[in-house]
Amino acid sequence: MDSLAGCCALSLSISLWVCITAAHSHNCNNHLVSGLPQSAFCSSSVLSSSHSPGFAKLNRRDGAGGWSPRDSDKYQWLQIDLGERTEITAVASQGRYGSSDWVTSYVLMFSDTERNWKQYRQEDNTWAFPGNSNADSVVHHKLQYSIRARFLRFAPLKWNPTGRIGMRVEVYGCSYKSDMADFDGRSSLLYRFNQKSMSTVKDMISLKFKTLQSDGVVLHGEGQRGDYITLELKKGKLSLQINLGDAKLRSVDGHTSVILGSLLDDQHWHSITIERYNKQVNFTVDKHTQHFRTKGEFDYLDIDYELSFGGIPVPGKSVTFLRKNFHGCIENLYYNGVNIIDLAKRRKPQIHIVGNVTFTCSEPRIVPVTFMTSSSYLLLPGKPQLDGLSVSFQFRSWNKDGLLLYNEFHEASGVLQIYLNKGKLKINVHKLSWNQADITTGDNLNDGLWHSINLNARRNRVSIILDNNAASTFHSTIQMQIYSGSRYYFGGCPENATVVDCSNPFGTFEGCMRLILIDNQAVDLILVQQGLQGNFSDLHIDICDIQDRCLPNYCEHGGECSQSWSTFYCDCAGTGYTGETCHSSLYEKSCEAYRHKGRMSDFFSIDPDGSGSLEPLLVYCNMTEDKTWTVTQHNNTELTKVQGSSSGKPHLVHLSYTANSDQLQAMINNMDYCEQEVSYHCRKSRLLNTPGGTPMTWWIGRTNEKQTYWGGSSPGIQKCACGLEESCLDTKYHCNCDADRDEWANDTGLLSYKDHLPLTQLVIGDTNRTDSEAAYRLGPLRCNGDINFWNAASFNTKSSYLHFPTFRGELSADISFFFKTTVSSGVFLENLGIKDFIRIELNSPVEVLFSLDVGNGPFAVVVESASPLNDNQWHYVKAERNIKAASLRVDHLPQVAQEAPTDGHIHLQLNSQLFVEVSAIFEVGTSLIYNFQESYGLAKNLSAHLSAIYMDRTISTENTAFSFRTTHAPSILLYVDSYHEEYLAVILLQDGNLQVRYRLDKDKDPDIFSLDNGNLADGHLHTVKIDREGPRVHVEVDYFHARSYKLSSVSDTAFNGLKSLVLGKIVDTGNLDQEIVNANVQGFVGCLSSVQFNWIAPLKEGLRHFSSAPVTVKGDLIESDCRSSVMTEPVAMTTTLSFTDDSKPTEEERPLQNAFRSDSAVIGGVIAIVIFVILCIFAITGHLLYRNKGNYQNNEPKRTEYAESTDTALKNHANYQDSVCESRKEYFI
Repeated sequence: MDSLAGCCALSLSISLWVCITAAHSHNCNNHLVSGLPQSAFCSSSVLSSSHSPGFAKLNRRDGAGGWSPRDSDKYQWLQIDLGERTEITAVASQGRYGSSDWVTSYVLMFSDTERNWKQYRQEDNTWAFPGNSNADSVVHHKLQYSIRARFLRFAPLKWNPTGRIGMRVEVYGCSYKSDMADFDGRSSLLYRFNQKSMSTVKDMISLKFKTLQSDGVVLHGEGQRGDYITLELKKGKLSLQINLGDAKLRSVDGHTSVILGSLLDDQHWHSITIERYNKQVNFTVDKHTQHFRTKGEFDYLDIDYELSFGGIPVPGKSVTFLRKNFHGCIENLYYNGVNIIDLAKRRKPQIHIVGNVTFTCSEPRIVPVTFMTSSSYLLLPGKPQLDGLSVSFQFRSWNKDGLLLYNEFHEASGVLQIYLNKGKLKINVHKLSWNQADITTGDNLNDGLWHSINLNARRNRVSIILDNNAASTFHSTIQMQIYSGSRYYFGGCPENATVVDCSNPFGTFEGCMRLILIDNQAVDLILVQQGLQGNFSDLHIDICDIQDRCLPNYCEHGGECSQSWSTFYCDCAGTGYTGETCHSSLYEKSCEAYRHKGRMSDFFSIDPDGSGSLEPLLVYCNMTEDKTWTVTQHNNTELTKVQGSSSGKPHLVHLSYTANSDQLQAMINNMDYCEQEVSYHCRKSRLLNTPGGTPMTWWIGRTNEKQTYWGGSSPGIQKCACGLEESCLDTKYHCNCDADRDEWANDTGLLSYKDHLPLTQLVIGDTNRTDSEAAYRLGPLRCNGDINFWNAASFNTKSSYLHFPTFRGELSADISFFFKTTVSSGVFLENLGIKDFIRIELNSPVEVLFSLDVGNGPFAVVVESASPLNDNQWHYVKAERNIKAASLRVDHLPQVAQEAPTDGHIHLQLNSQLFVEVSAIFEVGTSLIYNFQESYGLAKNLSAHLSAIYMDRTISTENTAFSFRTTHAPSILLYVDSYHEEYLAVILLQDGNLQVRYRLDKDKDPDIFSLDNGNLADGHLHTVKIDREGPRVHVEVDYFHARSYKLSSVSDTAFNGLKSLVLGKIVDTGNLDQEIVNANVQGFVGCLSSVQFNWIAPLKEGLRHFSSAPVTVKGDLIESDCRSSVMTEPVAMTTTLSFTDDSKPTEEERPLQNAFRSDSAVIGGVIAIVIFVILCIFAITGHLLYRNKGNYQNNEPKRTEYAESTDTALKNHANYQDSVCESRKEYFI
């Protein structure tokens, strides 16, 4: 194709036009393309000479105003040669000037050599950059991480459907310098120390490397006492091995080995950092870091003489074995601040060069090809009628099955099939209906590594060599003469191929191939790419786009990860968890939950933190009493005698429970009440040595603090139960045993302060006197209740709310709750980010909807019920989201799941508060004014000094979101003004289209962004999000229609001196633009919902009507439900937040029983929130409770007989709840 002329031949002639101006730039954001000559550009094709790639410079109008290819399809690309390796930090795109040709999304690829390209990725997935929506606007993208390359390619994915591909681009960055060394597999660099041995407690090693080899030693050092450090490539992964000390002289083996990285033999640059301090090591490969501690007893690494890079050159060392040296390039190699390659280049004496080390990187020109889909194939021509055939190639894949090669012999005399079957290589040679040869070899060939196949057939003999291993050579004799055919199909067959031409019953190969030879002639895949040889479908030529989807491992709780080409799988067997990523626990959170599922007393595994990081623990659930008791045993529950102990040499008792301390703490935190009986039997053995003496016996709980109170007493009171009751054998003492009588007595009671339980150590110190003896008995830990189970909250009005922090389940999380209601629809919970969101709602009386967006566009999971869910009965909802899928379950209905895109965003990024929707109807003239000055705690009658301070308050970022329903246009939806005559206005025009108006400079006209989304005044509910960061404004309507804009003035993008936010009619109309005046005639008539401006919820503040709220309401503001198809009747404007008391619900009020006993068992009534937001709500709430431990200690109701009355205790407990609510950050559910 003539369009490629000059693209590959320019690499030497343009080596001098580097981005010189960027050499000393610290910001690394210089323009890299605008100064390049046209010869630096090339492309897959051109429409005409005036559409050539040299015209593809941003904001230029040369030629036809940009680049356009001859054909608009997915195989086109625009390439730029930057002259040398350059650091690239951002890109920008435009359409072709004055045309209907622009690209709406594209992929960015980079390379050092014009071969073996690599796609820019984010979140370990291919990053498709959003492009343009017209020909002239510029869309910038700052790269999440910078890339270093000489060549860039922009590969269009989508373009204007009414036009064709058209691009103008710019690249931003700065020059990049490095010290580089090339190792040929037999060479190395030795860094020799100034002294005989180097002993370090701290090490820092960093480097970058690229190689085609899957094995090789990168660095090695060792000492005579057994210390060593080795970094080695093994099967495309990096193995770091460290030993601090001589294992031969010590009983503890100090060898530590960690493996990290994958597919590192791809001839692309990979970065390594090793940081060690004492035994703590941070090992980083690219973006993945593993933290670990070395084994053994020592902290110092003692290396003798030298440290070698690139291999182990001297045979005979203690750690020398048959290992390959590294073959490839290394750059920027630093060892404890020393630039090793720079020393080698300058021939410094500290460096000894072994073999042939050069200081430029030799680049093998290997062209890989990727078979992407089930319709991929590569057709290559062969020489027919040759006596025999010869084919060789390399492949890598994660798939167990797939056709590798199909060839029909000359004159249809037979066929050759090479394919993968269950990870094994199979070769079939057959004629007509019978097999002549059937060879099977190899195993686990779907391991992602490169494997080579070499097949030769001459006369009636077939030979196959796998991975160049002579031991894997197989021969077969057939009863036919083989004459080569003219067509070689690799990877698959065309959809229209006949059975004779190409047949594939084995499945399409998905993976990469390279180094294809047919009849001992290398195939030039670039000619195939240019359409000059062979044919293909759905291939990526000159790139191997394989990914290791198990790095990082998204299988939770120890699940084993495996993968295919397009996805990964988690084996959850033996983990105690289930689901796509082993996220959901197989076990209930408490014995209470088992009881309400109808289970009887028995041993059960419970999982107190649900899908959190803690493993389940085995407990005994005693369900024979009114209360359900959770019993956790330890190793010393028998009555045990003690003699001969003193305060100087006490008797120590260590308790070991059937669960670790973290598991016990999680369980206890979930319980209403816990207790542990302790009993001390004494004869002339004092216990607490009361009154006023130093305790002879004390105990330690999970806080690891010394406790000097005994069972039946309380923290801080050095007494036993009889001391509190004033019933001790001798009333001068506070414990029976403290009377020190020569007769047996005992002090027995219950320890019930949860923060101190369980008891972990007991120290006994007074049994060494004559006739002194004692015995103790420590009971099991017993707990009852479940604070997550009986925690119903009533929502008596539609403006009622609960507070929770931002949902933090970025990769996986689950939410579950019970609800019952009589209304037909409503939002259970919602959390928003700048673009992402998550929402669970009752969409209709028979439909629950779980919707979310993690950056790939909104998608939803819906469960439909045959019976109404608004029947005022309890219903159970559980939603889960992970990077593979989102799922929803309602009651006993089948779980519904929706798979996530294979290659897309995976992190759910939210920043707003989690809340239940707040809605209100605005009538003609209704106005809600939120005064920012009062929200900062300033008095209404501001002093001049405070006013001046407030007027200087500026913001450069706004996140605005709201929903609305109306049939009136024009309307004013939202208006924010300032003391400096700046404003943001969102209005509906006369035709119902949305318009956003910004004025951030009172001396300039406003920026007006009109969205042509059709008539939004159609009586339906619409959602609007407006996000501004500096000059960039992003507007999204109904989660689908998104537009990006740029303010005209980029010098001043601050919103200065915020004054007020207005919903409805604007009262102060002194400086309004005419368009806003027109929209403000009636203000807004309709329903507004879920209004947010940054962290402010003005509508909620207005409906709460607290006297301290910085809100003024004029006219009628009526609570409503915007989701209802008909506006609801007005209700009393009151807000109630009520919690159930501590008593148990009646039988008909128990949600679990009704949920499991009845199919008819559902926002406005009551939501029983048993929220398992394991990565978020549960963990953070527990953290808040832990932080407020001081409040709890002061307010927890005492459970001993002398405590205050039950009413007083409950009152104190309620006060504690209030104090927590007031002290934590406000959020909504």
